[in-house]
Amino acid sequence: MEWDTVIIGAGAAGLMCATQTGGKTLVVDHAKKAGEKIRISGGGRCNFTNLYCDPINFLSDNRHFCKSALSRYTQWNFIDLMQQHGIAWHEKTLGQLFCDETAKDVVAMLLDEMSNAGAELRLGCSVASIDKTDSGFALALSDGDRVQTKNLVISTGGKSIPKMGASGFGYDVARQFDLPLTDTRPGLVPLSFTNGDFKDISGTALPARVQAQRGPSFVEALLFTHRGLSGPAILQASSYWREGEEITIHLLPEIDIFQTLRDKRQAAGKRNLTTILAEILPARLVEFLAKSIDLSGNFADQSDTRLREIADALTNWRVRPSGSEGYRTAEVTIGGVDTSALSSKTMEAKDVSGLYFIGEVVDVTGWLGGFNFQWAWASGWAAGQAIKSKLR
Repeated sequence: MEWDTVIIGAGAAGLMCATQTGGKTLVVDHAKKAGEKIRISGGGRCNFTNLYCDPINFLSDNRHFCKSALSRYTQWNFIDLMQQHGIAWHEKTLGQLFCDETAKDVVAMLLDEMSNAGAELRLGCSVASIDKTDSGFALALSDGDRVQTKNLVISTGGKSIPKMGASGFGYDVARQFDLPLTDTRPGLVPLSFTNGDFKDISGTALPARVQAQRGPSFVEALLFTHRGLSGPAILQASSYWREGEEITIHLLPEIDIFQTLRDKRQAAGKRNLTTILAEILPARLVEFLAKSIDLSGNFADQSDTRLREIADALTNWRVRPSGSEGYRTAEVTIGGVDTSALSSKTMEAKDVSGLYFIGEVVDVTGWLGGFNFQWAWASGWAAGQAIKSKLR
């Protein structure tokens, strides 16, 4: 069978690409259902984009690469698509947009758009081999079919959440055609501690500013777990963290802790320090911190110098994770197909005509909060538009 375009991977980027390519398009995926990561995302309501999407919200060895696609297919374009399909949505926090009802509405929307574009979807079907031909590519499929295509789009995602079928297939295709890869690692992932450092305060949560040594700081919720640290602030910082490095935690970043303690000393000097701290921090956390910070004595006896020391301990708390929870729970894969080998405008491999890479398989990774979906929509759209233009 001959096709104008074959897209491997029926995730966010692949489905979006299929709505744009024109011509005869086939989407192939080994999964039983399309868009499964869309379906489970955002607690089942899909954090489908972010109002404040900007290239600064993305990691890549080439931080400029994502600019072209993101500027041509913006968050507003996807919001318009949602509105055309009558899908209600709301902003949660920090510009994060979620479906009012269910993420399944987004999957259904993309499948409708794909069907309207004349694309065909083949699920439960994997790709056994890919060969380059004079006119394009020849694929052997697990259902026994051999297909020919002028254009081949790799939209297979990364290694994150392997229980859903994630694998390194896209990276294998890149290697087959001699495209370079950047190192990959889990991103947006909880951090672990081998000694069960925080098991006594598992379940405790509070706002915090968290920063890895080589990244920006993030002010969101911090959650202590029996395995280590999680919550949005940790997931964000994890994308910049490297094994062996520390992270810095600033508890209660919305207040001046020193001034707060100083003010409370005036009014409640006879009470003990741990009791006062438990008024601004979770009591279990104060008890835990007392093991490493001297919190003994009455509040009135604490000098300004001592209060500054305590405030510094709470705002500059350094911990060294032993690792992360890995691809099992990671929301994304950092790294992938090196952007130096791709056109930022079309997502086509510079040295392999007709071969495209889109979405998570590429070395472009967004922050938590809808940015990775926006990259999927934008990169899929860019490749689809390029193919459509080529077929005219």
